Amino acid sequence: MARPLSDQEKRKQISIRGIVGVENVAELKKGFNRHLHFTLVKDRNVATPRDYYFALAHTVRDHLVGRWIRTQQYYYEKDPKRVYYLSLEFYMGRTLQNTMINLGLQNACDEAIYQLGLDIEELEEIEEDAGLGNGGLGRLAACFLDSMATLGLAAYGYGIRYEYGIFNQKIRDGWQVEEADDWLRHGNPWEKARPEYMLPVHFYGRVEHTKNGAKWVDTQVVLALPYDTPVPGYMNNTVNTMRLWSARAPNDFNLRDFNVGDYIQAVLDRNVAENISRVLYPNDNFFEGKELRLKQEYFVVAATLQDIIRRYKASKFGSTDSVRTVFDSFPDQVAIQLNDTHPAMAIPELMRIFVDIEKLPWSKAWEITKKTFAYTNHTVLPEALERWPVDLMEKLLPRHLQIIYEINQRHLDRVSALFPSDVDRLRRMSLIEEGGIKRINMAHLCIVGSHAVNGVAKIHSDIVRTQVSCFNEAVAVSGCLKFCLLAPTWGSFVLSCRTDLNCLYANPGLLMAFLSEPRFKDFAELEPGKFQNKTNGITPRRWLLLCNPGLAELIAEKIGEDYVKDLSQLTKLHKFVNDDIFIREVSKVKQENKVKFAQFLEEEYKVKINPSSMFDVHVKRIHEYKRQLMNCLHIITMYNRIRRDPTKLFMPRTVIIGGKAAPGYHMAKMIIRLITSVAHVVNNDPVVGNKLKVIFLENYRVSLAEKVIPATDLSEQISTAGTEASGTGNMKFMLNGALTIGTMDGANVEMAEEAGEENLFIFGMRVEDVAELDKKGYNARDYYDKLPELKQVIDQIKGGFFSPKQPDLFKDVVNMLFHHDRFKVFADYEAYVKCQDKVSELYMNSKEWTKMVIRNIASSGKFSSDRTIKEYARDIWNVEPSDLKIPPPNVPRDVGEDKTSNDTTARSTAEKRKL
Repeated sequence: MARPLSDQEKRKQISIRGIVGVENVAELKKGFNRHLHFTLVKDRNVATPRDYYFALAHTVRDHLVGRWIRTQQYYYEKDPKRVYYLSLEFYMGRTLQNTMINLGLQNACDEAIYQLGLDIEELEEIEEDAGLGNGGLGRLAACFLDSMATLGLAAYGYGIRYEYGIFNQKIRDGWQVEEADDWLRHGNPWEKARPEYMLPVHFYGRVEHTKNGAKWVDTQVVLALPYDTPVPGYMNNTVNTMRLWSARAPNDFNLRDFNVGDYIQAVLDRNVAENISRVLYPNDNFFEGKELRLKQEYFVVAATLQDIIRRYKASKFGSTDSVRTVFDSFPDQVAIQLNDTHPAMAIPELMRIFVDIEKLPWSKAWEITKKTFAYTNHTVLPEALERWPVDLMEKLLPRHLQIIYEINQRHLDRVSALFPSDVDRLRRMSLIEEGGIKRINMAHLCIVGSHAVNGVAKIHSDIVRTQVSCFNEAVAVSGCLKFCLLAPTWGSFVLSCRTDLNCLYANPGLLMAFLSEPRFKDFAELEPGKFQNKTNGITPRRWLLLCNPGLAELIAEKIGEDYVKDLSQLTKLHKFVNDDIFIREVSKVKQENKVKFAQFLEEEYKVKINPSSMFDVHVKRIHEYKRQLMNCLHIITMYNRIRRDPTKLFMPRTVIIGGKAAPGYHMAKMIIRLITSVAHVVNNDPVVGNKLKVIFLENYRVSLAEKVIPATDLSEQISTAGTEASGTGNMKFMLNGALTIGTMDGANVEMAEEAGEENLFIFGMRVEDVAELDKKGYNARDYYDKLPELKQVIDQIKGGFFSPKQPDLFKDVVNMLFHHDRFKVFADYEAYVKCQDKVSELYMNSKEWTKMVIRNIASSGKFSSDRTIKEYARDIWNVEPSDLKIPPPNVPRDVGEDKTSNDTTARSTAEKRKL
């Protein structure tokens, strides 16, 4: 139950979670009862917990809608430059609590629900996660929407309203089993269907070339129905919009079948169209070239660009000005950010609209297009990079293939003029890969069609700019890479390399295809000013105020509340590093979070957890490059040490690993199976007792992250150097007072710069060490032979110690580690184990550990998504964040004062600053 507040507290308490006042509480209770009345079915007198949740959600939404309308009216009248964030994923999680916090209603809602005899935490748990993303890329998009609204940018998120989000993961007999995530089955109180803005999207057909230009005819039409979700900024009354498209078949879809009597089949065929928005592809850092996926990618950009152009052309609200018909000012009014290559088809689609429909000359259309688009690259893993077969594109989007060919020809003409006779450079920089199956390289298309390209951490951006190729030449030099002759893609190599192997060099066509992976270095040499870095960030509203209110309030007591919108103010905490009272308070908040999470684990997993043990947490998508396997090897090493000498002092640990494996990713599923097998042995060994416990968190998602992150002592960020683009989980843990054990990879590098490398546990190879090892040749057996503890661990796994009923269960894992480990687990094992020993030693000194925690929190201000968005706004989108606080619905509209408007004047200021 929420704690009841005294009358004095109700009058006086003003907090970062909102004001508690008698009037606020009374109004919320009245609204709750009204919505509960309408929610109940007439013939049912007893409300269910879900009825209570919906009543509360609708009550909070009432406070949101007026601000939403006000914000959109303001944008319509002021006509600022608008930012459009295109992403196939928005991993939003739950909305209720985040909305209450951003509107300043959290404390008032707590009190109102308490007075009604209900538990607000129980109601919050009823809400389904909007699992419309796989991992970091989708969660980043969600954080960015929060920051864009908080910074007063006229911004819109565009994506797909997947009927089924990321699958629900069940662990059965140690194996991952996928269940459909039917997140909309009870309805979604936060969305609003907008059928008045439904738009047609075309597929298939053919192209006719006439004297008036190209015409795309005989197409199949699918309708895009938009659903709008409000995105509130923090305490500024700004509410932006996330618009997600749902596929609908037109009424006459395949009705020609009806004319010959097959009416039933005609109706059933509607599913073919509506399947486009049915389900999210559950792959992270893995490209799967299916026709449905390409349909999804084109569907979202085609609908979105029609919407953008409609909004661009519209006259101002209440104005007699004519509708815009000239596109010269389009880049001054529109900025489109491509979140990875998934929305890359927006580039040829905008060219099609400009050239075929608006009849602009090619050169003018291309100039406008390049100035409008910017591209964020999220990975250097070759299996994650999209390369669509030309044959598929020709069938599905024939006009777009012609446009891509034209873009490529003009691009290569330019390269040829600058680098005459360099045929190899032309091949490397072509948008069309000729080796093997002809494919379109979507990363190349994004680079050529954008005015700015950014990586998401300094080290990642440097790799994107300077690396000769994304992976292949290093492994080719090593001579150890094998490739199944039947595997058409890197992805299928990863899945098939366990079986019937043949040398890559035996197939020159495949070798040519894979050596033509994106070489961004060539593009950086051509246009060096195009490439930038924008280090990722996280929203402190969800990842501190919402999930860790105790720590958020403690910080506010010390440095004030302004840090919530300016996280750099956390540096003020440095002066409290040696303050004994503050040290105790920080330690107390962490312990309270651990006790609460330990209770949750005991309820869910029936394992007794010691809250005083170190909570060692590794939660993220399961992938070989993230090296959950190395963590597992360390768990077994600790287990063996305890069994070897049970009387020796050992710092108790609770190791928590969680994450989902892509359903078709065999090795990731085997890693989960190994972890659960090890957990079963460790947790049931009486010799070990409470010294070591291992938990695999089932169905890891945003709402579960909000529970585990505040309770974490040690954050595992142990990817092979040069493989993680950035990571954002590492930032969430840092902000919430966990210490990081990690490699110099992704944003870990900048975290070490901010906090000092001595305040993180850094181990293992650096990027240059990995490259050197690749040249020399990585031989896993060398490490196995020289490290006795490693040898014991591998022999146990291989011999069936953890799978006695199936001794050969993990032979694929062992075989991969010895012969096909691209991510070099054995090479970093010794350094990792020694670093973990240092972790245990420091954790025994509670005071010194907490001092390091405070230094990390005080150094985490850089990693706010507010900072990231400010950099995007000023360096890429050419807009200025606004301090405007739009008046709430009960205040006259002319009260608000825009201190830093992001209209034309502000853009001029930004341009002057650049000059």
